[in-house]
Amino acid sequence: MPADFIIATGDQIKVTIPPPTIVPQLAAPVPLVGSSKNVMVGTNPVCLEGDELPVALKGPLTYTAPPFVTPGTGTLEITLLPTNKTMQTENGKKILVKGATFTVRFTVQTPAQQPTPTGPVPDPVAVKPGTAQFITTNVQVKAG
Repeated sequence: MPADFIIATGDQIKVTIPPPTIVPQLAAPVPLVGSSKNVMVGTNPVCLEGDELPVALKGPLTYTAPPFVTPGTGTLEITLLPTNKTMQTENGKKILVKGATFTVRFTVQTPAQQPTPTGPVPDPVAVKPGTAQFITTNVQVKAG
């Protein structure tokens, strides 16, 4: 596996769930917070496996999916690829690296609703697949 840029505190994750699903919390990239105690990029702790889902995205998150315009809620699940983490570990956890785009799943907890004259109709799609990628400002420190 080729070396890639290490992800650290202050780097971001950008999650995309394709239309018509709209998750307001995913409109902009979300900052990551590294949990490493020993490994730094500059003065920032590196992100370890488990840091890929920031607190702001742990949910539940609200969503709509027109014509289901009454908001519902759901949770995000991230599936990292082998290219998104190192072989080396710190305290048994792999270090996150930029790697390739990876998959996410938005699982509906409470379906969004479509208002109708006969009563609301729930969104029938319970799982909405998407993609995510790490965005890093680190262009110097790599790990393999």
